[in-house]
Amino acid sequence: MQGVRTVRFVTVLAITAILAGSWMINFPNDEIANEINEGNSSLDMALAEEDSEDTQPVLKREEKEDDSQSNTPSRLIAGGAGALGSLAVGSIFFEVMRVSVLVALVSPLLARMKRNRDDLLTRGRLLGYLEANPGIHFSALRDGLGLANGVTAYHLHTLESAGQVISWRDGKLRRYAVSSLTQEEVSRIKNPIIGTRLAILEVLSDSGSFGMSGGELQKKLEISRQLLSHHLMELRNGEYVEAASEARRPKWRLSDNGMNALVSSREISRIEAAA
Repeated sequence: MQGVRTVRFVTVLAITAILAGSWMINFPNDEIANEINEGNSSLDMALAEEDSEDTQPVLKREEKEDDSQSNTPSRLIAGGAGALGSLAVGSIFFEVMRVSVLVALVSPLLARMKRNRDDLLTRGRLLGYLEANPGIHFSALRDGLGLANGVTAYHLHTLESAGQVISWRDGKLRRYAVSSLTQEEVSRIKNPIIGTRLAILEVLSDSGSFGMSGGELQKKLEISRQLLSHHLMELRNGEYVEAASEARRPKWRLSDNGMNALVSSREISRIEAAA
């Protein structure tokens, strides 16, 4: 994942800045400056009176440069700490960033541990859970299996690298599914039917093969005729609903695609509610 590389780059850069700032603060610059000043003291005294007026602007510039240099270590430390703090705060509020941070920082540590039978069992549990709950997001998957953040991120990253799992970003979340799904199944999971269209499918599912007329749907859902016509047209274009007869104003019923989409949307809604 691109976010993993970004997190690692920012972390390395931040730690380097903090270490460099700390080193600059602790480095004995004063001792070196004293040695240089002692070696040149006689020359400075000899030229002091002669060049007093000319050296004043130079001394002022040198003082400004010294002040700027003295602030550099503090700026490096503050910048590094700020970058690390941003990663920490972002991982609290955004699941996508939390997964990236876990994979970037925790996975390398866990990867060095000896592989054992427990690792294989954990990955088997993950694959089984993903097969039963395609499209589940990271937190719900973690809580469903009772795993720790780092362990979940590590094994998901390993499975995804092996091509057994796919993932995608959904707003603030990251969702997962097994890679054996067809493109049609993945498209249906990535684009679940929600809102009014889901309500239409729910109502039509109760009517069975006989279907319902537009007027009956409008009365049941309590929406305007124009809005109902718009959603029915979109559902028909997606082959989620079909006419139950050849009449001029037919009743509408669920197609096979509509039933599959309804089942997927219900499952995703159930998972979200349980998360």
